[in-house]
Amino acid sequence: MATRNKKSQPSHPFAYNGLDRLIHERARLGVLTSLMPHPKGLLFGDLKQLCGLTDGNLSQHLQVLELAKLVEISKGHKHNRPQTICRITPQGRKRYLDYLAVLEQVVVDALAAAKADLHTNAERLLARTDRFERGYSRARMRMFAMVR
Repeated sequence: MATRNKKSQPSHPFAYNGLDRLIHERARLGVLTSLMPHPKGLLFGDLKQLCGLTDGNLSQHLQVLELAKLVEISKGHKHNRPQTICRITPQGRKRYLDYLAVLEQVVVDALAAAKADLHTNAERLLARTDRFERGYSRARMRMFAMVR
């Protein structure tokens, strides 16, 4: 059985394996982003408003995040009214920050690729302009030669 040399395998610089699929989902990313600046947590209603989610949708996403130990949910009462408070856990905070670091690298790489593409396109445009100007100059010189 032949074994492959790791050096012969192609590099995958844009795989971004650190983009946590659990966090990368739009609604869960919104939930965690909303909870990050609030270490004491947010009321369910406030979180729902910030994320633009329905009660059921937010509940489902919170359940997924709670199972992964990224958030904790506590239920209580205040002024005889039920209250649900959602907090990001220390593990959730760490995973979120790790996710952001990878996402930041995606943005850096995308900008570098866009700049390289812009630079390449600018060089092509300059070369085309240069060819046009040389052709224009030759044609102009021929016209003057014909007029003389």
